[in-house]
Amino acid sequence: MRQDDKTMPDRIWLQHYPAGVPADIDADRYPSIPGLLDEIVGKYGGRPAFHNLGRTLSYAELDKLSRDFATFLQGLPGMAKGERVAIMSPNLLQYPVALFGILRAGMIVVNVNPLYTPKELEHQLQDSGARAIVVVENFAATLQQVWRKTALQHLITTQVGDLLPIPKRWIVNFVVRTVKKMVPAWRLDGSLTFLEALARGAAARFTPVAIAASDLAFLQYTGGTTGVSKGAMLSHRNLLANLEQTGVWISGSFEAGREIVIAPLPMYHIFCLTSTLSFMTWGSLSVLISNPRDLPALVAELGRWKWSVLSGVNTLFNGLLHTPGFDALDFSSLKVVIGGGAAVQRAVAEKWKQVTGCYITEAYGLTEASPGVSASPLDTPWNGMIGLPFSSTEVTLRNEDFAALPPWTGDDDVEKHTGEICVRGPQVMLGYWGKPAETAAVMRDGWLTTGDIGHMNQDGYITITDRKKDMILVSGFNVYPSEIEGVLASHPGVLECGAIGVPDARTGEAVKVVIVRKDPQLSSEEVIRHCKAQLAAYKTPRQIEFRDALPKSPIGKILRRELRSPPQP
Repeated sequence: MRQDDKTMPDRIWLQHYPAGVPADIDADRYPSIPGLLDEIVGKYGGRPAFHNLGRTLSYAELDKLSRDFATFLQGLPGMAKGERVAIMSPNLLQYPVALFGILRAGMIVVNVNPLYTPKELEHQLQDSGARAIVVVENFAATLQQVWRKTALQHLITTQVGDLLPIPKRWIVNFVVRTVKKMVPAWRLDGSLTFLEALARGAAARFTPVAIAASDLAFLQYTGGTTGVSKGAMLSHRNLLANLEQTGVWISGSFEAGREIVIAPLPMYHIFCLTSTLSFMTWGSLSVLISNPRDLPALVAELGRWKWSVLSGVNTLFNGLLHTPGFDALDFSSLKVVIGGGAAVQRAVAEKWKQVTGCYITEAYGLTEASPGVSASPLDTPWNGMIGLPFSSTEVTLRNEDFAALPPWTGDDDVEKHTGEICVRGPQVMLGYWGKPAETAAVMRDGWLTTGDIGHMNQDGYITITDRKKDMILVSGFNVYPSEIEGVLASHPGVLECGAIGVPDARTGEAVKVVIVRKDPQLSSEEVIRHCKAQLAAYKTPRQIEFRDALPKSPIGKILRRELRSPPQP
């Protein structure tokens, strides 16, 4: 730990750490993520690693298939260490195979949300400079519209059931394509199938790659205050450190090679990605849920396993609690439930404990921190806080002059102790890809400024009270008002607009827009239609309000906080 910052308070939270949790972790325990996988395979090769759609991959099978894919990538023209490879896939067995294959080849994973619109996909591919992509054919029609505008040279497509045994593979792919009609027509000239890629790799020889801990592992895209998504550069060391930090925090009761983890959140999301990798270090089996929105199917899947770990967001927990049959499940093996991505609501947390007998452990993080920063100790009732900083993590609260604020003891006005949450530790990103100015804007004197506002009490527990960036959290995904406003401003019928988040029982928050019309005939239906064409579904406004004017500051800035109040007569 660095001790050269005179403004850094003592790590007051250490005295409240759970038993067995160290003050610091060894961030250099593993040389790289492939090095970690090698160790896991050596210990648990015959144990199950991932399950999806009825098939289970052992760690040994994952090792072979990912090595085959790495070998295939090495044989592609123009592909070398450091090249970016995108994955556009929900939770399927193909995802971990592709992920570890890319990393084994010394290349960089670019996670892509498969629900992106063509515009969003085009920006991310152009910004990352990805030369290759693995895409599930359900989303190939979107890629078809933009890929020629990017640096992509190698297109690898896969069907949902490709890694299932025959004849189930044929049946699943037929049902997805023909019966459920889930694959829009697409054409990608020169594309290759994932199965062909694996076959090519299996027939060639893998060339070991020297990978340093400081090498980039992921470009993990996050939104920004400008609405332009940025690629957080996460090194192997960043991820490995966070695996250690989260692992020592939650795994006190874990039994090596015996835990079953339910993974309903998409692995392309940093929260699920890191937590799943962390559970792998214990030789756990991760059950990948491809469609967590189908809650009855998720409950049925939960009923098939003696599961011990679940990661999720508030909306998922709430949805499960209101799904018939969930309360009848066997929770006797349940050890750890982690809530992240968005604040867990008190009513949900208390109902969850009542039904399952297990507390939700609330965690806090952000993409730029790989993502874990803090968490509540296990078996802590809901308290509205985001817990204590992880091992080897420093957290301070800073005012507008970047001066450190003292903890709140409860003796005076909490506002005097409220400031921006700033983080320092081995999990903090290297910066934003290709954006030195934006990196400098969030990194100050080695501290990551999170944009979240809160305070720390005298025991080191952190409370978030506001979001400096006006970010909207929809089912755990970041939505930035300026992006919504930019899309709306392009409509000829819109004069001015402002976007805010409003409470939503299903998604936690939903997008609401307030519009001043240029065209008096502009309707809510037309606004939604315009947004749907350019934004992912979760970013599309759910509520629309028309006003004669928007509240503004003296310099003309729209006051989003006042948009939450009814217009003044």
